Amino acid sequence: MASGISAQKSKLFIATGTGGAKNITGVQIGNPTIITIAGHGFQNGFAVDIAGIVGTLGIDLNGTKRVVSNVTANTFAIDFDSSGKPYTSGGTATPAAYTKINGITSFDGFDGSADDLDTTDLDSDGKEYISGLREEGKFGFEAKRLRTDPGQIALRANLISGAVVGMRLELSDGTVVSFSVLVKTMPIGGAVNAVLKGKIDCKISGAIAVV
Repeated sequence: MASGISAQKSKLFIATGTGGAKNITGVQIGNPTIITIAGHGFQNGFAVDIAGIVGTLGIDLNGTKRVVSNVTANTFAIDFDSSGKPYTSGGTATPAAYTKINGITSFDGFDGSADDLDTTDLDSDGKEYISGLREEGKFGFEAKRLRTDPGQIALRANLISGAVVGMRLELSDGTVVSFSVLVKTMPIGGAVNAVLKGKIDCKISGAIAVV
């Protein structure tokens, strides 16, 4: 009988600044695109900001955020088809710096769907639709309230500022889900013979990446 994936040992991280720009020394054109940075230190699921690439490739990649996968000591892949877009030189990849959110007891979400776009016209025999942009929905998690935990402090800061912030969910089987959210609510509850805890609700902004 096949066993499921245990939720135990899953970890949730929030982006808290950057890890500093890393110099790109080579790019292998193709799909996916393979980037070389000696000793980059990235992990699968890291989000990196690409900048400064010289050549046709830079037109499409400079100023974009990409999710890292297939990590080796000196290379990593990004989900981008660079076929026919030469790399000349230069460029940097700047990773987000992540802080673990502690005290989590459960999580749920990724419940979005795409809009149905009505394409019916006078030639139609019935209602016709195509799929529109996908909304990835919500992500929520319950956590014990830890006032001095850096991850929970960062969550509250983003709740107050209203800024979009990156998150990374590492599952126990090695799967990494990267996404960005708006932190919407951080309520707190208490009861007799129980620790303070609450359900943090976030709205996903943009696409999610699973590596």
